[in-house]
Amino acid sequence: MRDIRVAAAVCRCPPGNLERNLATMQRLCRRAAARDVQLICFPELNLTGYALGDELRQTPLAKSDPVIGRVEQMARDHHLVILAGLAVLAPDGRIYAEHRVFPPEGESAAYRKLHAAPPEEGVLSPGAGIPMFDADGVHFGIQLCYDAHFPELTTCMALDGAEVLFVPHASPRLTPRAKLASWLRHLPARAFDNALFVVACNQTGIGGSGLTFPGLALVLGPDGRVLTKRVSMAEGLLVADLKAEYLDAVRRHRMRYFLPRRRPYLYRTVCRS
Repeated sequence: MRDIRVAAAVCRCPPGNLERNLATMQRLCRRAAARDVQLICFPELNLTGYALGDELRQTPLAKSDPVIGRVEQMARDHHLVILAGLAVLAPDGRIYAEHRVFPPEGESAAYRKLHAAPPEEGVLSPGAGIPMFDADGVHFGIQLCYDAHFPELTTCMALDGAEVLFVPHASPRLTPRAKLASWLRHLPARAFDNALFVVACNQTGIGGSGLTFPGLALVLGPDGRVLTKRVSMAEGLLVADLKAEYLDAVRRHRMRYFLPRRRPYLYRTVCRS
């Protein structure tokens, strides 16, 4: 891994208001570039907005939508890797929550949410793969909100070489401090057990379906400790430097790097369907 400066964006993302959401992205990308950020992560479904039921069914974009090209151009203009969320309508009529990686050069690629939360079932279809991504010398994975409650998923990513895990959220309800307490029950475990950085961010303000989002952004080190946090509903950025030396120190420590000492044949019941 190389050192990388990342930004976790907190922003309001009204459903269906693509122009407003693109303008928000443009503003925050400009701010990130001014701070020498190399990669910026936006919240889950930040482009199309988050809603439930019929309201969510009205927002998806086709994979060929011109909006995709506009975000690709944004990545080129600001020389940023942009991680952005959108609902996508597949040719078979299924809707997926995607988080797409837009590099400054080359083609974008996407992660599709694997675990629909109970209120999303019946609208969002689950993805079928665990893609990994590379940017500026960093190998990383993405999980969307509810995905992070399934420890096996992070372990799969870590075994596939992940050094950083980005967890964009569209997680409503609670205050920023209460939501932080909720995240601190499981996200440090994902970082600590797998010796990787975790970067999480959330939508803020009023969204779709009468939901209100409490904002919040958080960065955890590969030892599970909080590196920095932004406990606020205000739109903005949480910027952090993820240092290769920090990751290496944890992974070289014989008592703090657990993955090489796993005994997978003992865990067969976990993999039984």
